[in-house]
Amino acid sequence: MTGLAKKRLVVAALLLLAAAGFLAALLSGPVETSLRELADFLLGRGGDKATIFRDLRLTRALLAFVVGAALSLAGAILQGYFRNPMADPFIVGVSSGASLGAVGALALGFDIVLVGFSGQGLAAFVCGLGIVSLVYFVSQRRGVFRLESLLLTGVAAGAMASALTSFLLFLRADSYEQAVFWLLGSFAMADWRQVGTVVPYLIAGLVGAQFLAKDMNLLALGDEAAEALGCPVRRVRLAFLVIATMLAATAVSVSGIIGFVGLIIPHAVRLLIGPDHRSLFGVSALGGGVFLLFSDLLARSVLPATELPVGVITAAVGAPFFIYLLNQRR
Repeated sequence: MTGLAKKRLVVAALLLLAAAGFLAALLSGPVETSLRELADFLLGRGGDKATIFRDLRLTRALLAFVVGAALSLAGAILQGYFRNPMADPFIVGVSSGASLGAVGALALGFDIVLVGFSGQGLAAFVCGLGIVSLVYFVSQRRGVFRLESLLLTGVAAGAMASALTSFLLFLRADSYEQAVFWLLGSFAMADWRQVGTVVPYLIAGLVGAQFLAKDMNLLALGDEAAEALGCPVRRVRLAFLVIATMLAATAVSVSGIIGFVGLIIPHAVRLLIGPDHRSLFGVSALGGGVFLLFSDLLARSVLPATELPVGVITAAVGAPFFIYLLNQRR
């Protein structure tokens, strides 16, 4: 099978899985619904269950999909950026920093809108960018990235941001559910406004990443080689850093911290279709959306009387995968 045929097969399989996931999401819930009622809704015939399908189940499924796509695309960018398959928004601290910014804005009543970002989204972006910039500068010595520094700095910065987030949530003491929402991730409060917040930045991030994909392929050869081949390394690195942080921060601002999506999916996609970022970015986004869509379905169905935070599901899959990758690197 040629490389192009394999890529098409992977994309077709992911599209089928996405269709199956959306169908399952629309039919799953505490209120029993049938295929006939779903068909009436999809054909615009209304019906008694139209509100349930449109405002509860479809919004949640779409939000899970676009957040998964944003996190996975951010992970694919960061793995190429750091030239390391163990980098992702959660491990290098972007997600924790973004969560700190979002909760801090909520606690301080920071409520403005700038370039489409709400106060929470803007604070999430700034804090996420600050954390990943810190990890970037500390994880290199004399221009060379160091794996140990990357992992340790990312874990330490993420732990510090998570501790401050917990402290702010404790001071607010609004509810236990809100704390779980931010620290473990959830789509229980999904609505159309949140979907509308993520989608424009996901599209912009995907377009920007695809436009610079050839440059990311050159960065994989090393900064000196990329510079010699005509890549403006500093500008490209800054652009990718901003894109990855924007994607992760936007996702965290609506869903809380959901770990390991950006670690598992880009790595699996790379194994399936190869390391060419011109294909890797788009397929990783699609795969991340499918993965988080099914993770949310599993989180809703594991316990009969309640639902798990979706971050529990992704961590249960991602933590062993991270240990496997670490042992492989050794």
